[in-house]
Amino acid sequence: MASVFLYHVVGDLTVGKPEMVEFTENETVEAAIRAIGESTECGIAVWRRRSVQKGLIENAEMRHQRFVGILNPLDIVAFLAREDCLNDQEKAMKTPVSEVVVPDNTLLKEVDPGTRLIDALEIMKHGVRRLLVPKSIGWRGMSKRFSILYNGKWLKNPDSNPNITIPAINRTSSSTPTAIIRDKYCCLSREDVIRFLIGCLGALAPVPLSSISSLGAINPNYCSIEALSPAMEAARKIPREPSAFAVVDPTPDGQHKIIGEISASKLWKCDYLAAAWALANLSAGQFVTGVEDNQSSRSLPDLVAAGDGDGANGVGGGRLIRQRTFSSRSIGFFNHNPSSQSFGSNRSMYRGRSVPLTCKTTSSLAAVMAQMLSHRATHVWVTETENDDVLVGLVGYADILAAVTRPPATPLPEAS
Repeated sequence: MASVFLYHVVGDLTVGKPEMVEFTENETVEAAIRAIGESTECGIAVWRRRSVQKGLIENAEMRHQRFVGILNPLDIVAFLAREDCLNDQEKAMKTPVSEVVVPDNTLLKEVDPGTRLIDALEIMKHGVRRLLVPKSIGWRGMSKRFSILYNGKWLKNPDSNPNITIPAINRTSSSTPTAIIRDKYCCLSREDVIRFLIGCLGALAPVPLSSISSLGAINPNYCSIEALSPAMEAARKIPREPSAFAVVDPTPDGQHKIIGEISASKLWKCDYLAAAWALANLSAGQFVTGVEDNQSSRSLPDLVAAGDGDGANGVGGGRLIRQRTFSSRSIGFFNHNPSSQSFGSNRSMYRGRSVPLTCKTTSSLAAVMAQMLSHRATHVWVTETENDDVLVGLVGYADILAAVTRPPATPLPEAS
């Protein structure tokens, strides 16, 4: 195992991280869209309001019970695509997020700043997407990365929180004067961890330069939807990890050609009202490739959009400001041949934001990590080496964390 996992602690990754501001479940969908635009991993943590009782000090367990789940763009678009929401979009945008978010408080865990990085990775490998870390006075970040004593015992980090228990860690005393700032936390995502690891590629050698196939990082269990199927099928059962569907064109030999995707990361910072209408009325292939504006204006309704001044997300300050016709460009999708019935027959027509993020089975782990970070994506689709259209699986955050922490395989003895 790479020493970087043993010598670094979670506190090293929190240096410069802003204080977390809780987004509560009584906030509106409109407010959630604005918050998601500034979030990591294309999602926001949703909380119940804190109980106001004089003299009550909230501990880690009470805080964990207040955590509801993580809300992402696909959840919102699927909600807005419902018939009642399409009929009254203004009311839908004012809906509390408690009616949209999928409750799952196992997605977040509170940890001490002195938790070893390897322990944090193990937690994330088992489904946790956010680590809640108390902010502390006097944390020096990288200067405290060497926290293992030669006798193998854990050196107690003075930023410890008495409400947090980390199993299987022996602690010794320390006299360094450092204190936890009460009720102030920062939130680490898996994207933050991957961004940290890509700066330590040398310490992880030779794993980063190995192919994702040889590392066993390709997950063959992905969700897909055929291009000719209604796009609304993607809203009926949204996968949680990653929150994505591959839009595929089946081949006669039973393989899948990927032409696009319907995912939280692709819908991040999109026009949510336009995307919701498209999800409810178009096929999956049309949704990812778009419909040409000048050929579709007679069949597509006018959408009422709320603006924030710059119109970046199509949603903003809470007032209706304009009427406009649905545009494929507003959700980032382009198509030069909307009448085509074979969505996988001409890959050259799929360009722009609709093009799925792909790699090959021979791609290195470092290359895949760089792809995900540069595109702010939660996953990369994997295609065959010989055919860059044929889908074989995907690589997500959990797959990368498993690959970098997996013990090296013992080489087989050579035959005499």
